[in-house]
Amino acid sequence: MKRPRLLAAVLAATSILLVRPAGAGDPPARTSGTAAPSAVPAKGAAPGVHAFTARSSEGKVIPLAAYRGKVLLIVNTASRCGFTPQYEGLEQLYQRYRARGFEVLAFPANDFMNQEPGNDAEIRTFCTTEYGTTFPLFAKVKVTGRDMHPLYAWLTRDSAKPGNVRWNFSKFLVGPDGQVVARFDSKVDPLSSQVTDAIEALLAAR
Repeated sequence: MKRPRLLAAVLAATSILLVRPAGAGDPPARTSGTAAPSAVPAKGAAPGVHAFTARSSEGKVIPLAAYRGKVLLIVNTASRCGFTPQYEGLEQLYQRYRARGFEVLAFPANDFMNQEPGNDAEIRTFCTTEYGTTFPLFAKVKVTGRDMHPLYAWLTRDSAKPGNVRWNFSKFLVGPDGQVVARFDSKVDPLSSQVTDAIEALLAAR
């Protein structure tokens, strides 16, 4: 009879489908609006902040891969902004957690109302003299527009927390794998529990 043979063929085909390796030819799984912190960047995007380089305020090219395994707070700063006193909080945050693998990376930018007009040497002198900063300070960059630094292009477009930087002292919290796990706007004080709790959680999970 043909029916047993047909049934056997159907069962055989079903078993092939069941043992096919997961992901072989499958469409990408749908996700919620915000990707998980460990999400792989979109096709064509750099694999996290560690793929980029940046120039220090002294002119040295720094591969951000040097910070692999550390928790980072990346901040666009300015010397003549109402939020400029946050430099003090950022330094306190740095001193509190640096021994546990935390870094503040400051990127001065003049994108908003000409609030960072100085050159790199002037900015460095201001930060160290007025606020005693010791965390890494990078050369002035663009964080908006067509000429934005490639790091900020990735942070604002292809990271797990995309969106334009809207003002000075916007903060990106980055995990040890180089992926963005949280963002805090300019009004969020660096020493607020909102920031410190998130840093503590990442450090504890290292």
